[in-house]
Amino acid sequence: MIKNIRGWVRGLYDWTMKWADSPQSLTALFLIAIVESSVFPIPPDVLLIAIIAANTHRWLSAALLCSAGSVIGAMIGYWIGMVAMPTIGQPIIDFYHAQSAWDTVVATYNSDVGIWFLLAAAFTPIPFKVATIAAGATGMAFWPFVIVSLVGRSARFFLVALILRVFGAPMRALIEKHFDVLSLAFLVLLVAGFVTIRLL
Repeated sequence: MIKNIRGWVRGLYDWTMKWADSPQSLTALFLIAIVESSVFPIPPDVLLIAIIAANTHRWLSAALLCSAGSVIGAMIGYWIGMVAMPTIGQPIIDFYHAQSAWDTVVATYNSDVGIWFLLAAAFTPIPFKVATIAAGATGMAFWPFVIVSLVGRSARFFLVALILRVFGAPMRALIEKHFDVLSLAFLVLLVAGFVTIRLL
């Protein structure tokens, strides 16, 4: 199973690196960032890293588009939770087998630490789509939701972009050389995000 996951992640990485320098790369990054915040399982960091590693001078535009797309996607997730939970939101939760995680997030949002959990989800590997849908479903105030999403997502993507801006070519070489370890770390972080929700 690990071998299959590694092959899948490797294929995704190779695919992004092939066209990271294409005119459509930033558009793709923007769109992936939108859908990742509401429904898509793969974080936009993969393409963000590929684009900046191939073209370090695009770090600012890439980080801006990734942040903007992610916040737009967060608002879509909020809308799903607010008005389309039975028809769209619940099927998404069922698809990821995340009902237990969902119940935990809802309980967290109804406590005093709800806004802090949203900030953590925006910056860390905690699945952001679960957080955005839950924010709408629990009636979190919209503008604080948008502001916290913007702060958390921008901090995450600009941090990644700055690291790649400074260490662009060496970082790409490092990724290629230690891909097995990094792909395993990617999987661990993804699983850790869901586990964190369950343990809250």
